[in-house]
Amino acid sequence: MAALTTLTPCQATSHFNIRISHYYNQKQNQNQNVYINQTKSIHKAKSSLLSFAFSSLSAKSTSIIPSTHFSTSGSSSSWLQDNTMNLDASSSGSGLREGPIYSVFPAKPAEVSSVQDLYEFICSGPLMDKVGLTAEKVAESIDKWLFYGSKLCRLFQLNELYLTVPEKARFYHYYIPVFLWCEDQISEHRSKFKDGEEIPPLVIGFSAPQGCGKTTLVFALDYLFRITNRKSATLSIDDFYLTAEGQAKLREENPGNALLELRGNAGSHDLPFSVETLTALTKLTKEGRRMKLPRYDKSAYRGKGDRADPSVWPEVEGPLTVILYEGWMLGFKPLPAEVVKAVDPQLETVNKNLEAYYDAWDKFIKAWIVIKIQDPSCVYRWRLQVWTLILKVITLRQ
Repeated sequence: MAALTTLTPCQATSHFNIRISHYYNQKQNQNQNVYINQTKSIHKAKSSLLSFAFSSLSAKSTSIIPSTHFSTSGSSSSWLQDNTMNLDASSSGSGLREGPIYSVFPAKPAEVSSVQDLYEFICSGPLMDKVGLTAEKVAESIDKWLFYGSKLCRLFQLNELYLTVPEKARFYHYYIPVFLWCEDQISEHRSKFKDGEEIPPLVIGFSAPQGCGKTTLVFALDYLFRITNRKSATLSIDDFYLTAEGQAKLREENPGNALLELRGNAGSHDLPFSVETLTALTKLTKEGRRMKLPRYDKSAYRGKGDRADPSVWPEVEGPLTVILYEGWMLGFKPLPAEVVKAVDPQLETVNKNLEAYYDAWDKFIKAWIVIKIQDPSCVYRWRLQVWTLILKVITLRQ
């Protein structure tokens, strides 16, 4: 669960925990000795070698961050997009774009491996058991893994012929396994309805500390759903922040409380608006029905923020299959007042505000993904890295 000392996430209906660590950095230059019993489908796949690349992706890499279009909302991920990218026909209205196709001749020699090697790498992933995967299931669906991996390379503008362990791990140990888990949850959800019944989209909640990559994960999952002809919608709790006027009123009503002076904590969200939005989205079950998704502009009013103008909100069309809803405090429940007061008296009001959040958000969520981190102090380091990068980009533009 989210690593905050004062707030604890709710128990999930269906969820798994993903532990983020330095595992891949530590293993990057080590040989991975994996022994896995082979299946017939892998032996068959081995007969046609597929070149894969092993190139590095670190937290400080700027390879996936174009020099334009930083995101103004927690769920728009516009900083991952570039005007030079080709619009994918299946992502109309979503803003998702594929990167250019790279030359099959990389600038420097690629480390070549076979489908067999990739299969072994996939099966060594830390999420195999958690998402219900087995070596046999991977072998039977290896073509899907290759397809998804290739598409993700284009999305993030990476050369699929030249990937190193951290990049392969991001796709084959993280994004694709989570996507397959989401597909299983959707299948289970849809099986509960009879033929002819309208099936509401499954709402999957993503709870994780700031900066650990939940928005990018949702961006990738949304893309994979769309290229497999499933309609999806993405939302962030950031999209439901109070307007600038509402935030000013909240500040006036809580003088001296630094935790409610700016957006972020419980109390700074427009809960009625969020309920209205989520309710409408879950009813988007028929072809032709359309709806705009709210977005928040964090750059407005010199960084204090305001709800973006509806003219720039992305539009989705039914029937929706899934709603991907992410946020750092999604699923949090209030603690006993005396416990909170002992930490910081200012938290009492925030803790009280949390009581209304279950009915506003959590009741819609039927499946959960909770991303864990080993050390909460990572959040500060990640924030520092992001702002350092932003300042570098601003300097380069001047």
